[in-house]
Amino acid sequence: MNKNKFYFFIILLVSLVCFSFTMPDKIKKKVKKEISKVFEVKDFQLKLIKIEDSINNKLIKKIGADHLFKIEKNNEIIGYAYVDKAPSKTDEFDYLVLLDKDLIVAKTKVLVYREDYGGEIGSTRWLKQFIGKKATDNLKYREDIIAISGATISASSMTIAMNQFLQNLEILHNNNVL
Repeated sequence: MNKNKFYFFIILLVSLVCFSFTMPDKIKKKVKKEISKVFEVKDFQLKLIKIEDSINNKLIKKIGADHLFKIEKNNEIIGYAYVDKAPSKTDEFDYLVLLDKDLIVAKTKVLVYREDYGGEIGSTRWLKQFIGKKATDNLKYREDIIAISGATISASSMTIAMNQFLQNLEILHNNNVL
């Protein structure tokens, strides 16, 4: 009986490891839709960018296995996509950052927001504040980024997440990953 529990545990663990590093189809569909709109392309490839542990350890916030992609059309890089989660009051939200080929933010989008309050951070108008930002920018909530009443935690969290990502961009660029 103990062997059966052991094997069940091993199978469960292997299943979790194998399936936890893939982007859910719902998120992937939203990402592809945004890429098509922003870069005005229909046919493109998303190619995963693998980051070596030695470089990932240098980052402000480690980048997961299925989070950073090159966007290519006809084997030419047209941009980059980064998908991650950031904390809200009691849960997390998924967001997307699209970069042009010069590593300048072309668009940010909240893909899935899981709270009853604070969803205003998903508004295009508020998210436009991040467009044009680059690795050398340091964003300050309530100074560079406008606060949102009722979404204080989420808006601050998105600003922190963007700062971390922008700092990571510089490290990745300096280490010839991007």
